[in-house]
Formats: sequence, C-alpha cells, structure tokens
Amino acid sequence: MTTLMQASRQWASRPADERFTSLHDLHAVSKKAREDSVQSVVSTRQIEVQPHPADPMRGITIVGDHGQADPTNWSFGQLASLAGAPASYLRKLPAPIVADAMNYGLRFNRDAEEVGVLRTKQDISVAAPGELFAGEIPAGSSMERNTHQVAQHQELRAATGPRYGRVWNSDIVGAMIDKFGDGVTGNFRVPGEFGKLTPVTKANTTIYGSDRDMFVFLADETNRMEIKDRRDGQSGSLARGFFVWNSEVGSQSIGAAFFLFDYVCMNRIVWGVQEFKEMRLRHTASAPDRWLEEISPVLMEYSQASAAPIEQTIREAQQKRVDDDLEKFLRNRFSASESRAIQQAAIREEGRPIETLWDATAAVTAHAKSIPHQDTRVAMERKGGALLDLV
Repeated sequence: MTTLMQASRQWASRPADERFTSLHDLHAVSKKAREDSVQSVVSTRQIEVQPHPADPMRGITIVGDHGQADPTNWSFGQLASLAGAPASYLRKLPAPIVADAMNYGLRFNRDAEEVGVLRTKQDISVAAPGELFAGEIPAGSSMERNTHQVAQHQELRAATGPRYGRVWNSDIVGAMIDKFGDGVTGNFRVPGEFGKLTPVTKANTTIYGSDRDMFVFLADETNRMEIKDRRDGQSGSLARGFFVWNSEVGSQSIGAAFFLFDYVCMNRIVWGVQEFKEMRLRHTASAPDRWLEEISPVLMEYSQASAAPIEQTIREAQQKRVDDDLEKFLRNRFSASESRAIQQAAIREEGRPIETLWDATAAVTAHAKSIPHQDTRVAMERKGGALLDLV
C-alpha cells in the first residue's frame, strides 16, 4: 500500500483566504475573478516597468496600452524570465534599478515577441480625502463609513505564451458542482477523518483556490467497496477518491487523479492507496477542448458509476494469475531494477511471491511508496494502476 501526500501539502500550506468549505464558495470566487479578468496579447515592446507611484523604492507596476497593472508575485517571476533576469535577485534591488534592468531585458536582450497577459480588476479600500484624523471612531458610525471608499486597480496575474490554453477555474468547479453537488453533503465530499464523517471547516477542508491555482480532493467514503482476501487472507474495504487541479496563470498543468484508498487522516494524508490513475494536460492551445473531451467525461463517469464494476475488476484481478514466467511479465513492463524491487516489495508486504494480477498491482504500489521523488513515484503508481486494465 502507498500514501498520497498531495492533499496534505495543500492543507499545510494554504492560508485561510485560500480555503473554502464548499464547491459553491470556491465557484463564486473563481467566477468573479473570471468576470473581472481580461486576456490580451501584446508585444514585449509594449510592456514598460516603472516604480510604483505608491512605493517608488520597493514596488513596481507595469504600464502599457492596457493602462497600469500591478504584477503578482507569480507574474513578476514570469516577466523577469522574459527579461532574462533572475527574479530572486531582482526582488532584493530598489524598484528604479529593477525597472531599468527589466526594461532593458525586454527591449534589447531578446527580439520582439508576443506575450499573453491576464489582467484582473481588484477592489481595494482607500482613505477618502479629508477624512483622516487622529482619534478613535465609534464602530459603525457614519464617520467610520465615510473614512474609506472602494477603488479599483488592475493586477497582472500572468505573462504567458500567446497561445496559452487557459482553462478557467470557474468552468472546472462548475462542472464538479453539476456532477457532485456542493462537495460537503453528497456521496463525494471533503473526506472525513479516519473514515468518520466530520463537519467541513476551513481547518480540515480539501477545497482550495487562489489567484495562482486550485486543488480539490473529494471522496466517497459512504459506499465503500468490500474486497475479499484483500490482505493476508482477510477481507477489507476501500473508498473512492479523486484530485482535480488547475492553474489559470501557468504555474502547473490541468489534471485529475483517481484512486482507491483506506482512509484519510487529520493531516489530509491519504493512506492505503490502490489503483492510482492520473490524467494531465498541458496548457496548450487545445487544452480547453481537451479538458471537455478527456477529463470532464471521466469525472462524469466517476460520479455516476457504482462501486460494483470496480469491485468486480478487483475480484477478477485477484483470480487472474500472471504469466507462468513472472520475471518476463514484469520485465515487459518495468526495468530490471524495478522488477527486482517490486518482487521484494511483495515479499515484504505480503510475505509471499506475486501470484495474481492483484498481487502485482499491490506490489507495484508498495514499491512506489519507497521512491522519494514525487514525479517518479506518481509515474510508478500509474503503472501499477494500469495493470488492472489487463483484467
């Protein structure tokens, strides 16, 4: 068996304003962000970096035909890359020097080229002119209400290639609402703790979103699958779960992962994972269409399917013996070193050699948890899940 740490890392790193207690809440925020956003393609020659008027020594802003837009931490890194300068170094310099260095890089270090920019309007509260004075203001008084007014500024959220295939978070979350409801009351919902359903709060939620990315983990822990002879001759049960992630600004791919598991602990670690399958799409020009054609239908099928077909697949995998030549069976799918490690994992976890297709799947999953590098570990888990396709 293996563990998945993706949700736990999200849980450990997300601040309160990036945690949502239902899919509806995340959808409302992502929908407003989309409505307030404008995509355009500009030349690098049209991008000018200036010290920010409000903080000319430490802040910068981007000026062009689109007006003024303040870069986020992420888009600043993208612009720095376009200018051919390390963002980590630029962040240590005074704003006038940063502006000169980036403008020089955008104009002279590279040929003119097109850049896809994403700008989003943001509401900010500012002090109304003539209303600032010392002293305490009674809470809720008209004087307090007049002290601030709402202003708008533009945020530069992304500077990507001109053919970046943006898939909007609101589309993805909206599709999940159509299929799974609010994510807290249906069969597929924010997972409980050690298999026990608990009220969803910002402290234990697995629904996350920010101006950079989104991540959702939902699970059906009510309709668990009973599996005979799951381990050491004992019966057991597994729940179904999935991850969905995306970035509107280029920080990661769009994708989904589907798996079976034992339980999720309070730290949002997924334990006892089996049959891990993952789908990833790069944000190329065809990404929006491919999301609709490849990932969205799988989510639909997952939401509507009962556990019975999966249980049947597992039963057949437990009965289907691998080829008489186990070494050949594994070597046709894994390297020589991986084959040895998988067989050793079977002995370590089950106390006996691989006999059935289910044994092989469990052994690959057990081996995967010993791989320290995440990408390599996930690739191995995908190979293990693919073995069940042989049933």
